[in-house]
Amino acid sequence: MFGNDKRNGKSVAAISTLIAEGTTIRGDIEFSGGLHLEGVIDGSISAEGTDAVLTLSEKGRVNGEVRVSNAVVNGTVNGDIFVGERLELAGNARVEGNVHYKVLEMAAGAQVNGRMLYQTEPPRRLPAPAPEIIGPVIAAEA
Repeated sequence: MFGNDKRNGKSVAAISTLIAEGTTIRGDIEFSGGLHLEGVIDGSISAEGTDAVLTLSEKGRVNGEVRVSNAVVNGTVNGDIFVGERLELAGNARVEGNVHYKVLEMAAGAQVNGRMLYQTEPPRRLPAPAPEIIGPVIAAEA
């Protein structure tokens, strides 16, 4: 599992955020470092940086898309998973969606109801749409 150690010469992020059992967050989550989830997220989860780690405990659940560099999943994800570096599906992992991975470790008992898609490089994010201008733009003269 990921933790406060070095793997293959790369430093791995420590858990810096905990969402505890009994907590439900409705909305999208963006994080850096390490996120340990024992509660429920009704929304997407994303992280920037190659050292970001999502750890989803056996009690945790995500109802939305997951886009992270590294993840350890032992709970339920109802949505697609995009992992740019390393994905570990532990024995109690339940995924209802497609899994995009670069390196995958899957334990006996883990279940995926979707496609397993190997990717050679992390998925690229589309730039945010430009703000829409409503009505004519009138320049004021000074």
